[in-house]
Amino acid sequence: MISTDLLHRFIFDQCDIRGELVTLTTSYREVLQHNDYPVAVQQLLGEFVAAVALLSSTLKFDGVITLQARGEGDLALIMAECTHHNEVRAIVRPRPGVEIDQDNLSLVQLLGKGVLAITLDPAQGERYQGVVPLDAPTLAGCLEHYFRQSEQLETRFWLEANDQAAAGLLLQALPLQVADSVEVNRDQWQTAVALADTLTRDELLGVEHSQLLYRLFHEQSVRLFSPAQLRFSCSCSRERSLAALQSLGREEVEQLLVEQGAIDIDCQFCNQHYRFDTSDVREMFGEDTLH
Repeated sequence: MISTDLLHRFIFDQCDIRGELVTLTTSYREVLQHNDYPVAVQQLLGEFVAAVALLSSTLKFDGVITLQARGEGDLALIMAECTHHNEVRAIVRPRPGVEIDQDNLSLVQLLGKGVLAITLDPAQGERYQGVVPLDAPTLAGCLEHYFRQSEQLETRFWLEANDQAAAGLLLQALPLQVADSVEVNRDQWQTAVALADTLTRDELLGVEHSQLLYRLFHEQSVRLFSPAQLRFSCSCSRERSLAALQSLGREEVEQLLVEQGAIDIDCQFCNQHYRFDTSDVREMFGEDTLH
C-alpha cells in the first residue's frame, strides 16, 4: 500500500548520507481541485509541492517555507508552501490570455527565463530568501544548483507527479563523520546516487516508502524515522482579508465601495470567497466612513 501524505526522513548507518522520501495524494489532489490546470502544469505543480515538502525538514521554527519560480514564459508564477505544521498549499498564475494545450512541457518551456527562490519566513525573526536562476531543464536540477551554491552540500532530488499523486526523494551528503576517509565518503555518495538513479517514475509514485528504500538500498543499512503527516491547508481568513483592505487605506477602499457597492476577495489557493460591504468597512475604519 502506498505511503499517502507522508514524509519520511532516513539516514545511512554506515555512510555520511541523509535522505527524505515524500508521497502526497489527498493533500495534492486538494491543491489541484481548487484550480483547473492543464496536464503539463499539474505535473510541474506536483513537483513543486513534493519539493517544498522535502525542504520543510529545514524548518526548525514555527513558520513557512516557500518555493517559487517567476519567469517570462506562459507561466508568470508557480509557488508551493509548507508550514512547520506540515500544511501544504500551492498555486500557479498563467499569463492572461495564455492557453497551454501541450503535455510534458519542461520547467523552462513553461516559465522561460526566470528565477527560483526559496524563502524561510519564521513567525518570529528575520525572513531569509535564496535565489538562483532557472538554468536547468528541471526543478530538481535547479534545486541541486541552489544547494551547491548556498549550502555547499552535495544534494540530489528526484521528483515526479501525475493527476493523482506527487512524490519526491532527496539525498544529501553530510560532513565526514562515519566514513573512514573523504575518498570513502565520496565513493559511498556516488554509489547511493547511482542506485537512486535507477528509480522509475512508477516506483516513486506508487511504492510504499519502506519497500522502496529496501529496493534501492538493501545492501546498505538504512534507518527510517517516524513519518510526518502532511495535509492541505490554506491560511486565508476573513480577518486577513480585512487587514489587506485596511492596508490599502480608507480613501482607496471607499472608492472601491462607491464603484462596486461591495468588495469581493477570492483566495486563489482555496477559492474561498470573502465579501465586504459598507458596514464592514465602517466597522474597520470608524463610523464616519462613507458619510
